[in-house]
Amino acid sequence: MLGEWRSRAAEMWLWVLGVLLLLFSSLDVWYFVRGVAVVVRAWFQPVVRDILREQCFGGRVLPQDIDFMGHMNNARYLRECDFARFSLYTRNGVFRAIRALGAGMVLGASTIRYRRSLTLLEPFELRSRILAWDHKAFFLEQQFVSRADGFVSAVMLCRQNVLRSTPDKIVQHLCKRKVESPEFSEDLKHWISYNSASSQTLRAESELAGKSQ
Repeated sequence: MLGEWRSRAAEMWLWVLGVLLLLFSSLDVWYFVRGVAVVVRAWFQPVVRDILREQCFGGRVLPQDIDFMGHMNNARYLRECDFARFSLYTRNGVFRAIRALGAGMVLGASTIRYRRSLTLLEPFELRSRILAWDHKAFFLEQQFVSRADGFVSAVMLCRQNVLRSTPDKIVQHLCKRKVESPEFSEDLKHWISYNSASSQTLRAESELAGKSQ
């Protein structure tokens, strides 16, 4: 009887290990685990009523974040920005509004500028804020700030496209009134112009390639 129980237990553990191996080999499991953990943690933090208020998200450069040069891999910056936006949208209510309106969001564009490397085990703050919005998207800035000396190590601008709704409707749902977007800074206007020019160039190239076929 005992031997049969042990055999079944061993078989069960083999199945569990097999499933875990399959998951970790086919999915970025830690991304989803951390994403859920970030949202749950933000859910229990104080609500941020001001949608424009800057929020801080703490982090540290871990061994899995570094590249061959011993500093933070440039792709990890974008990954950390994802988690910081999860926290931002959970605390300021944007996720809640999106769910209520049956909307969705996708990242439409992002540009990051690296100013100084973040090294192994270095602590940092990721400061995120909504800068403005138009009829299609929110525009955000995210800064990586070293906790050692307050230096801005990297800064990212991104456009968060809204699907099946508009930023105006989301803000109005949160604030219970019509709220105008802040004015677009010159830097942001230049960045939007660059993205528009890039889209037009790619569209023209695609049309030209289609005609030549």
